Amino acid sequence: MPAAKLVVIYPTPRDVAAFERAYSDEHIPIAAPVFEAAGATKVVLTKISGTAPYHRLAEIHFPSLDALNACAGSKDGKKVVDHAHEISTGGAPLIMIATEDVVTF
Repeated sequence: MPAAKLVVIYPTPRDVAAFERAYSDEHIPIAAPVFEAAGATKVVLTKISGTAPYHRLAEIHFPSLDALNACAGSKDGKKVVDHAHEISTGGAPLIMIATEDVVTF
């Protein structure tokens, strides 16, 4: 079974500094233990440079789609998603589930 990831794309917030504080001081401490307990294998947090309609991209990697779905469907997983919506002041975050094909060079 291929690896899977949860992808969250945050629109540019109305107040970037306030979003960054909420993201680092509130959201990450809420989300990290939930993802770790669910078996996440890697988290990649990206901040977009320059002028763009999006500010941040988060990729939470899981060993399988089943593990990701179990996390997303859990009570704590739903709290993390709800909090992502709360802090996203530039509009609702785009949340996607994806599988990966990895090519190594």
